[in-house]
Amino acid sequence: MNPADTSADPFHHPALFYKGPEEYLAGTLPFIRQGLETAEPVAVSVPGPNLELLRTALGSDARQVRLLDMTEEGRNPGRIIPGVLRAFADAHPARRVRIIGEPIWAGRSELEYPACAQHEALINLAFAGREVTILCPYDTTRLDARALADAEATHPVLVDTTGARFSSGYDPQRIITGYNTPLPEPILADPAAYTAIDTVTGDSASLAHARAVTRERAHRSGLSPERAEDVALVVAELLGNSVNHGGGQGQLRLWTEQDQLVCEVGDTGHLTDPLAGRRPAPAGQVRGRGLLLVNHLSDLVRVHTGPHGTAIRACFRVSDSVGGR
Repeated sequence: MNPADTSADPFHHPALFYKGPEEYLAGTLPFIRQGLETAEPVAVSVPGPNLELLRTALGSDARQVRLLDMTEEGRNPGRIIPGVLRAFADAHPARRVRIIGEPIWAGRSELEYPACAQHEALINLAFAGREVTILCPYDTTRLDARALADAEATHPVLVDTTGARFSSGYDPQRIITGYNTPLPEPILADPAAYTAIDTVTGDSASLAHARAVTRERAHRSGLSPERAEDVALVVAELLGNSVNHGGGQGQLRLWTEQDQLVCEVGDTGHLTDPLAGRRPAPAGQVRGRGLLLVNHLSDLVRVHTGPHGTAIRACFRVSDSVGGR
């Protein structure tokens, strides 16, 4: 018996532990084909090499599956729930859907990883009660012990070549709170790479100045004009949230670090909704889209929040900005 089948919650979220292409296909192909046989819509969002592996193995059946490259669609982990998982599930409200999502792979950076782990934990909140199964593969030969241990905390069921079992370490809240830590301070060789505006208020002139400074800094960092406008929009949305919900003002910091421009807005508010910015906006909703827009436009979003304040950091890759996001 599959432990997932005994759960009272119609949402199933197993982790697949695999070693190499053969175990990967053995764990994913039956999942996909069973969905096709039962007329369940199926989507697959995994890194490019695994995507091509599945595309080839599926043959003509690949035309019936929504295939997405996770390295693009899920570059920012905060974008995956609204832009990939909910987008697909919400498009098929009358049927159970199956999704394979692989948001954690060996190429993820140390800066990205905490957001990835939190994303896996938040899936359980976002889909509770939904007729959805999301299978998340983990490469046990290339991921470190921390990633595999966190997978046991974020997935109620674990699957490998021996079968399926309940995870004794399942505790998604521990991951959500455990990675809610102060964001690392920038280490800059050139002080000129850092810009700060200590106080941005709701005054139109103050917000316009912050947006102009951001736009200029984005251009100077090498971002395309279109991408520089995205950065300015993200900063404006974050500062607007600070003004409206974070004590009436915010602090803006901008710097370049390695191959990215980093924008951080801090305030004295406490972000208490762990799914803020991860729910698709209903049609016709005018307000409440700020953090969702930030997640969609940014290459990475990191958040640290608590009773004493919130810092939200949005990162934009400079090296691949020309020609699109």
